[in-house]
Amino acid sequence: MPDLLIELLSEEIPARMQRKASLDFEKLFTDGISELGLSYESSAAFTTPRRLVLVLENVSSKSLSRSEERRGPRTDAPEKAIHGFLKSTGFDLSQLEVRQEKKGEFYYANFQTKGRAAADIISDVLEKTIRNFPWPKSMRWGQTSLKWVRPLHSIICILYDDDGSKVIDMNIEGISSGDKTYGHRFMGSGEFSVTSFEDYAAKLKKNYVVLDPSERAEIILQEIKNQAFAQGLELIDDPSLLNEVVGLIEWPVVLLGKLEDEFLALPAEVLQTSMREHQKFFSIRNPKDNKVVQFATVANRETPDGGSTILSGNQKVLSARLSDAKFFWDNDLRTIKTHGLDIWLEKLKKVTFHNKLGSQFKRVERIINLSEIIAKKIGCDPKLAKDAAYISKADLSSEMVYEFPELQGVMGAYYARKAGYAASISDTCKDHYAPLGPSDEVPSSPISTVVALADKIDTLTNFWAIEEKPTGSKDPFALRRSALGMIRIIVEKDIRISLSEILALGNKKADIEDLKEFIYQRMKVFLREKGLRHDIIDACLSIDKEDDLALSVKKSYALMEFIKTSDGSNLIQGFKRANNILLQAEKNDGVEYSFGADLKYAKEDAELNLFSVLDSEEVKIKASLEREDFVEAMNSMANLRQPIDTFFETVQINSDVDHIRRNRLNLLSRICKLCLSVADLTKVEG
Repeated sequence: MPDLLIELLSEEIPARMQRKASLDFEKLFTDGISELGLSYESSAAFTTPRRLVLVLENVSSKSLSRSEERRGPRTDAPEKAIHGFLKSTGFDLSQLEVRQEKKGEFYYANFQTKGRAAADIISDVLEKTIRNFPWPKSMRWGQTSLKWVRPLHSIICILYDDDGSKVIDMNIEGISSGDKTYGHRFMGSGEFSVTSFEDYAAKLKKNYVVLDPSERAEIILQEIKNQAFAQGLELIDDPSLLNEVVGLIEWPVVLLGKLEDEFLALPAEVLQTSMREHQKFFSIRNPKDNKVVQFATVANRETPDGGSTILSGNQKVLSARLSDAKFFWDNDLRTIKTHGLDIWLEKLKKVTFHNKLGSQFKRVERIINLSEIIAKKIGCDPKLAKDAAYISKADLSSEMVYEFPELQGVMGAYYARKAGYAASISDTCKDHYAPLGPSDEVPSSPISTVVALADKIDTLTNFWAIEEKPTGSKDPFALRRSALGMIRIIVEKDIRISLSEILALGNKKADIEDLKEFIYQRMKVFLREKGLRHDIIDACLSIDKEDDLALSVKKSYALMEFIKTSDGSNLIQGFKRANNILLQAEKNDGVEYSFGADLKYAKEDAELNLFSVLDSEEVKIKASLEREDFVEAMNSMANLRQPIDTFFETVQINSDVDHIRRNRLNLLSRICKLCLSVADLTKVEG
């Protein structure tokens, strides 16, 4: 069976759109041909700044003939319904089949689809894919109605095998398919034809185009590291920048340049941010002092002078950018030296946080009050927490953060140290924003932990109070991130505090129960990503009367390990059997069997043994739960498994003697209560 190669060559595709475009192209096209009955073995998609490429292996020569039927309305249905069915199928009434069924006679339409040649299907699906491609933004050019992200120049569409290649004919708005393309815009040798994917990839490389984005990324990464290592330096990893640069070049040429001495005193984060955001430069640091001393730029072409002209031009532009950053830095330092941080706090009174929630200064005041209360609850110095909260947002008024908003907190830590604050307080300016994402670390110091919690509680309760909650995929105020951050801090720092209690410290108008449910849902997602089953999480959260998230997580991990054992899984089944019998009996009898079983009514050996085991293990389980030793509690529960199994195997619960039956049902109630004291096992599946 032949393979298929498609290339869509255009003007430069924005780097941020390439990854999704590649996935969309592959899915839309492969789904399209599959729906029409054309099969293939495997597919792969590639992107460069100028091209989308798709290759399919072992494409079937034609689609199989197919038959399909669709049931319509009853034969005695209203004429309008029958007419609608005929219109949807394109059939006449005489072409429909009538079948007798239990509910009457129904019309059926039988469709026969003959097999089509692969070339016809590919041509149709490719045109539909191109015309309906989901670019975030697209454009028209010339006199055509075709829309593409940038003007589309040419289309390669060939089927090929050992016997040769064949162009699949198609034409879209004057752009005809063929087997020809171009290499690098400046270094390529002009138009060339291809006969297969291997031939295509090889000729592209000869024409200075590296097709595979992952290969371009590897070339860039290794070349920067090698050149830096040769000078005793190292690259500061920046995966997001690497992904962006890969989408800007087809032939990566790495060039290293030095920073001028006057900029070396700037904080490393300032240098890195300025170079990344404005110039797409990678930062190179000296591992001895972690100072950024050089930069790496990636050119899209080779030059006779080895890139010296490109590097010289880039250094001039960079110097201008860094001069601006140095100006902001120097101005901010002069402000701190003259006025301290108080002047920036005063400016926050004129900065709106939200039109319904007041200024940033009001927000800082709320965070200060929350920090003092939370510090007392978790054993942190309240005065230090208040001092840290007071300056936590001061850098929002600085010139540097105004120019580079992504440096908020980072600059605050630098400025607080310059203003004379201790490291434990100044570091809070940066750390209280953490964690910013799932891979980000939680705050390390107690003070940063307190202010981080206060910040997130203030954010969540206030936006809940004004009904600005996340809806669907929309979360403009990053409330999901705030909730997850709060969860991670509480769980990873093992902070023993009631969720209801700390949320109540925030805006009193917030619907706390609704907010708690939102936080629980985020917690479930977080724990599922950590490998915990959703039913186990539910089982532990549902009996957490104190809303102690850290405790619930500990219990969830212990329960997960417990049910992996044979004793654990069998005990769950034994509990569910006991619970089902008990619930059914209470429903039928109209009474609750929870008054305590009496040993004097026990007759069978298995019954007597179960009483004995319950007496001993109940004491151990309660003691373990009080110590919060959930592993030991589960081990004690495991000792119940065999006596419960034997009890069910040898003892008749519904005895003919009424008082013995009631006693045995009360014994089941005791089993259930003891098991439910650990977790709500009714929610555990399986």
